[in-house]
Amino acid sequence: MLVKYTAAVTLLFTHLAANAVDIQVPEQFDVSYTLHSNDTKIGIMERSLTLLDDGNYLFSSKSKTTGFIALFRKDHIVETSLWKTSHDGYVPISYTYNHTGGKKDRSVKIDFNWEKDKITNRVNDSTWYMDTEEGILDKLLYQLTIMSDLKSGTVPDQYTIADGGKIKQYFFEYLEDEEINTPLGKFKTMKLARHKPNSDKTTWLWCAYELSFLPIKVVNTEKKGRLTTATIKSLNGLGYSSE
Repeated sequence: MLVKYTAAVTLLFTHLAANAVDIQVPEQFDVSYTLHSNDTKIGIMERSLTLLDDGNYLFSSKSKTTGFIALFRKDHIVETSLWKTSHDGYVPISYTYNHTGGKKDRSVKIDFNWEKDKITNRVNDSTWYMDTEEGILDKLLYQLTIMSDLKSGTVPDQYTIADGGKIKQYFFEYLEDEEINTPLGKFKTMKLARHKPNSDKTTWLWCAYELSFLPIKVVNTEKKGRLTTATIKSLNGLGYSSE
């Protein structure tokens, strides 16, 4: 269950980076979310953005099952995106995904070779290659790009993502501004929807104005009308401290 949920959140949290004029990189932060499936808590997710000594950035996400669900499954999912900035925007260097504790362990690594315009995909023991595209992002980095775009005044409508050994388009739509309550208090947000082509499934995310448009709530529709929800639990950075 956590695997499906985390994948949905990962798709949530892009853009034509080549069109970026003003690169708005968020300050370093650590944020945690509570994960629910309908009304049942299934896990927690922790994310952090770090500026490295070499000038590159690392965006990481860690999820695990908790509570009653953890008695039956010990899922642990770790994602990382190593990236840099250029005059074109955010540039992915490598992406990793590791899932342990489920029915089958899964390890993914994607390397972006911009000198040769090639992307190397490794999933467990299989390796294959794709050509790069201008403005392409990985499945974690695009979630920061949304924040950057909104802060610079651009409402995202489409992003190009290296996803599952393929190059895919993620489509977004602005819905409305909405004030919502969270465990950290009340925030004014910009509500967006992500539509999946040839599917009736929709994802909604609420990005807080005063937190550099960090998504503070995400809701995703699953099979049989089930809703999976990520709600912010704590935050340090972006002008806010939970301590």
